[in-house]
Amino acid sequence: MHTDDRRAADLEELGLTNYEARVYLALIRRDVFTAAEVAREAQVPRQRVYDVLEGLTRRQLAVLRPGKVAGYSAVAPETAVHRLMEQQRRSLGRLERLSGELAQELLPTWDSGRQHTDPLDYVEVLRDAADISERFARIQSEAERELLSFSRPPWVNPPAENLAGIEASARLHAAGRTIRSLYSSDVLEDSEVLDVVRRFVDVGEEIRIAENLPLKLVIADGSTVLCDMPDPVARAGATTSLVIRHPSLAEALRLAFHAVWDESPTLEEALKLREAEQAAAAEAASRAEAEAAAAAAAEAGSGGDA
Repeated sequence: MHTDDRRAADLEELGLTNYEARVYLALIRRDVFTAAEVAREAQVPRQRVYDVLEGLTRRQLAVLRPGKVAGYSAVAPETAVHRLMEQQRRSLGRLERLSGELAQELLPTWDSGRQHTDPLDYVEVLRDAADISERFARIQSEAERELLSFSRPPWVNPPAENLAGIEASARLHAAGRTIRSLYSSDVLEDSEVLDVVRRFVDVGEEIRIAENLPLKLVIADGSTVLCDMPDPVARAGATTSLVIRHPSLAEALRLAFHAVWDESPTLEEALKLREAEQAAAAEAASRAEAEAAAAAAAEAGSGGDA
């Protein structure tokens, strides 16, 4: 992770948004920035930077410098971190008071509601391809900390159309979060899919290749699972997708994911291995062809002697 990405992630842990963290890190590089200058330096959209600067100023992490063209300066890092910590302490105090009061208010309703539970409230069944595609995109877009996936054909949508995945990979990587995908070895034989996989690598996703994957799977933030279950009863190619919001199941599947991840080669390693296997197969075929030709020549020679 780049140093600024790590620092931005740390500032986010202290309560800043990603844009606020990036703008503050840009402001400390110079005494005064205009809004336009800091937008370029922090790589934040121009139309958003004014709100970000206003937020930093309101939180006393930046100072407005009036003038013909207004400028902005960062407060000293030790002061900024101290203020963020104080804000977190005050917020935590409020949350502790609120949580105690809220728990007492909600407890009677919770007690009475135990008699009306449905054990499958946390499971959603999807069969329509458009619904599956929409939910897949939403899960990727809403992931905040971690996105793990098993990817294998057949695809609901062509991989090249997974723009939500590209955006999620770039966003999570920039924030120092985890974004990893295991692809089945089928992708090595499909040049178009391989090009798409390389696009994901370019925006920061970690990719490895597994020999076989049992099903398609997405695990988001250690709490939500989307899995594609081939239907053994319906027509060929029919699938049923399940969305399951269950942290314990997600954690068990995370362990399974990492067990496969740890023993699988990277994309480049898998490509080199495939090239070596293809070269060995070609050499074996050439050797067999030469041996067959030699045997045929020997047989023809013995026939001539007779």
